Amino acid sequence: MEKAAEEEKPRKRSLGARLGWTRASYALLSVFMVLIFLIGYVWWPLLQAYLDTYNPDYPFWVQFDWLLLGIFLAMTLLIMANAHLGKDFPIFAIGLAGGLVIESWGTQTSLWTYYTAERPPLWIIPAWPIASLSIDRLYRLLARWTKNWPEGVFRWGYWAVFGIFLGLMVIFVAPTLNRSLTVMALVLCVFLILTPVDRRAMVLVFAAGAGLGYFLERWGTTRECWTYYTRQTPPFFAVLAHGMAAVAFWRVLRLYELFWPRVKALLGRRAPERETA
Repeated sequence: MEKAAEEEKPRKRSLGARLGWTRASYALLSVFMVLIFLIGYVWWPLLQAYLDTYNPDYPFWVQFDWLLLGIFLAMTLLIMANAHLGKDFPIFAIGLAGGLVIESWGTQTSLWTYYTAERPPLWIIPAWPIASLSIDRLYRLLARWTKNWPEGVFRWGYWAVFGIFLGLMVIFVAPTLNRSLTVMALVLCVFLILTPVDRRAMVLVFAAGAGLGYFLERWGTTRECWTYYTRQTPPFFAVLAHGMAAVAFWRVLRLYELFWPRVKALLGRRAPERETA
């Protein structure tokens, strides 16, 4: 009887289980670590210059970059939560391509510049897919927390949030409105805003992107890794721009989820035809 009672007691879940870790979580963590190693190896002079800023005359805890450590740990835990390689790979790929486009636009138009003067620096591009995965996890968390919120909150909040963003964007990019890249970015944002497919999801994705974006921008601008033409650390628009970028990536992901099964089905039908022929 005592043995049966012990078996009926609920087993304590491990820390990994409580955090939503799966086998894929460790694969993603490995990819993350490999990316960091490759960036440090390929661009060693940049890392060396950063390490050379350490001054032994001051205590270690004063000079240590605690904000960078916090961002690193937070993103690590986020990407490992409920990881699924099949679902995460498209997010990773879209973030990588989207990050390259956004960095090219910003640096080519001089809206922001990097301390290395590269336009854009390739070493910053891998940060975008990692951030995209982190935002995906934050979005899922926000979706659970707000699942009982009335739809009206998001219906009215949508136009308020994106209306403010669009107004700030026009003001911020005004000096480069004569550049085709800026015009294309503005047109794309207007198109995405005027064609909402899911207001609740878009607002939550925007909030997740802007939330993470604040800490990334705070670190990058205060360390002078990148500098905006306004010299703000950071500009409020830049924080919101991370939210808009997240929404753009999410919309591309929705298109992928819509059309990729159809493409696979079409390819599957053609394969037997070729074998028969």
